[in-house]
Amino acid sequence: MSRETPTASVSVKDVAAAAGVSLGTVSNVLNQPERVSPTTVARVRAAIAELGYVRNDAARQLRAGRSSTIGLIALDLANPFFAAVAKGAQERAAEAGLFVLVAASEDTRDREIAYLDHFSQQRVVGVLVTPASGDPAALERLEGAGTRIVLVDRDAGDARLDSVTVADEEGGYLAVSHLASTGRRRIMFVGGPATLPQVLDRFAGARRAVAEVPDASLEPLETAELTVLAGRDAAARILERDAAERPDAVFCANDLVAVGMLQGLAILGGVRVPDDIALVGYDDIDFATATVVPLTSVRQPAVEIGRAAVDLLLDQDGEHPGPRQVKFTPELVIRESSRAAADT
Repeated sequence: MSRETPTASVSVKDVAAAAGVSLGTVSNVLNQPERVSPTTVARVRAAIAELGYVRNDAARQLRAGRSSTIGLIALDLANPFFAAVAKGAQERAAEAGLFVLVAASEDTRDREIAYLDHFSQQRVVGVLVTPASGDPAALERLEGAGTRIVLVDRDAGDARLDSVTVADEEGGYLAVSHLASTGRRRIMFVGGPATLPQVLDRFAGARRAVAEVPDASLEPLETAELTVLAGRDAAARILERDAAERPDAVFCANDLVAVGMLQGLAILGGVRVPDDIALVGYDDIDFATATVVPLTSVRQPAVEIGRAAVDLLLDQDGEHPGPRQVKFTPELVIRESSRAAADT
């Protein structure tokens, strides 16, 4: 048997002819091999290998009306939090015999829409999405057109969409209550952009905690993004101040900003952490324990968030009152970066 046809044009009919069987037999070998004798299965598979036949899953999915793929659109795949969410989603999807395709919107609405359109055209099982800044009601319209949607790390607001979130306001409250309990009073919140709901919620929790301490203050310092570089830039702005005008504690909106802050203060600026300035981050990424001063952080169960989002998506086959929300409770993990001032 010799291959005379380019791989791209090899069809099931070619395989059937080469193996001397019917089209139905080839289909059974591909989809239900237990229904075919082992000898025939071996002959068909030999023909497939010889001809270089590649199964056209796209066409099969169109006939079936759905693929075996889930789309996941994160804000930033360079952020370890979203990488961990994707890990959890992939684990749960694999248990259900499904695959996850991951994309990043970079918090850009146009890019998010492009990915949503692409996933919809591919007839994916559904899409897990952390919406870019904007109105999630647009996603509700997409779901109404037949694409299942689950919001990840974002409350649905008025949109009737299922969502998996973390109680971010509570996380901000835990972080700043802890700093106040160690004697810090001039507390700064660093993060942004301020349009991100997660940033707003964490700041709201910080304000609530400060309101319970009469002599404490909270100063916001907005960043353009939640990155290590943004944290370093914010540290440089703090270092421009006289020592007496600097905060004695900083709560960062995520761990990447906190890592940059730590680099800028302790390594580049000679500020002692936590002696001069205590530091708390958010997310508790793996790197938080490996920084030059181990980082206190508010832990989000990122892997569990990804798994729960897939569960919600798959359960949309059944009858359920919507919208549904799964909300996880954050946990404060205390390390060296926020040691009590009295112990310094």
